[in-house]
Amino acid sequence: MDEDVFAVIGFFGTVITVLLTVVGPLVRAYARKVSGESTQRAASVPAEVAVRLERMEQTIDAMAIEMERISEGQRFVTKLLAERQPERVPLPGARDARQS
Repeated sequence: MDEDVFAVIGFFGTVITVLLTVVGPLVRAYARKVSGESTQRAASVPAEVAVRLERMEQTIDAMAIEMERISEGQRFVTKLLAERQPERVPLPGARDARQS
């Protein structure tokens, strides 16, 4: 009978240990997510990183504006080339209708 009691105590001890080590952190993480605590921590970025991110954002915006200008220029040139009348170049050896 003593062996049966130790087996039951060992089983429940194992279950409690697994719950505390695996399920406990998952529950705490979910609770932080629901309460919004984790988003507040993520928002607190060091000042140096925030400054660098701001500069990167400004640089990316400037690059996007320049790319748009290049694209607009390309569309303009393409439109001009499409509207242009092709020049008639006589083929070698062909007679011109005006010469006859």
